Amino acid sequence: MEEATVRNMRGGIMWSGDRSSAVRDVLGATVMGATLIAVVGMAGCGAATSSEKRDAVRPEERLRELTAAEEVLVEKAEQLLVEECMEKAGFRFWVTEVESVESRKGSVFVLDDVDWAKEHGYGGRFRRDAEEARRNGPNGTYANSLTQEERARYRAVLDGTPSSGMLSVALPGGGTVRTPRDSCHARAKGRLYGDFKTWFRVEKIATNLTPLYVPALTADKRFTKALAAWSRCMDGRGRNYSDPFEIRAELDLLTDGLSGAAAHAVEVGLAVDEAECAEESSLADTARALEDEYRAQKTRRYGEEIAAFQRMRLTALDRAEDVVGA
Repeated sequence: MEEATVRNMRGGIMWSGDRSSAVRDVLGATVMGATLIAVVGMAGCGAATSSEKRDAVRPEERLRELTAAEEVLVEKAEQLLVEECMEKAGFRFWVTEVESVESRKGSVFVLDDVDWAKEHGYGGRFRRDAEEARRNGPNGTYANSLTQEERARYRAVLDGTPSSGMLSVALPGGGTVRTPRDSCHARAKGRLYGDFKTWFRVEKIATNLTPLYVPALTADKRFTKALAAWSRCMDGRGRNYSDPFEIRAELDLLTDGLSGAAAHAVEVGLAVDEAECAEESSLADTARALEDEYRAQKTRRYGEEIAAFQRMRLTALDRAEDVVGA
């Protein structure tokens, strides 16, 4: 249970691979006028694992982002460790499906994969299925079946409470995020990443860097030129949108009251136009290139935290392989 004293406005961008700190708010800073200010989960390992066998390799030589498939593996392992922790506390916990690799492909600022758009639209079916699973999944049903006292204890064990102490991290763009020091989620992360306190700090810093470079990115003439070209392309198709966020903002209204099939058809039509215009205008390629450029320039002072974030994620990947394969 993370308690954000201010919320991070990370609403709509994630490039391929893992760029959890990517320019999610890139248009929010310019076209939509959103202010890009960051306002916004016990170590332990057993016998020698594959991660320990790789310790001889210098970390600098192997630091990289995780692929979407690797992220899925780590998230599955975390759930298995949470299940183990909850059962030790006397509760049941079901390991549920994590977001699929295919679904993650739609978590982008602007679609530019036409084939994906033709099949999935904006991923509405994925979102509806996930919401249904959250609403009627076994863990929620189980928690609701407990007495009020036991349900409170269940939540405390799973998510933690302030009484166990809180960890606090100052975010690069301002604001603070806090989380309970101890919980099954915290212990699972600690077993994967090596030390929960350190992981919480570097993860929150590394994934909240957008306020440092997005203003410069969105003011860059290369970006505004590509965005204008994308908008003209959409207008030529009868779609009057100045940026991709306007489409996302209208989707619920456009599909309200429609059957699942009809809503999907609306999504696909819009998504294909968006993706084809992104290709024609090079908007996605331009934004990706500018993100790399400005991120490198503006985030140097957090180099140690970014490196630690990548290193700990690779450690978690190695340990996840052991957990899931056990």
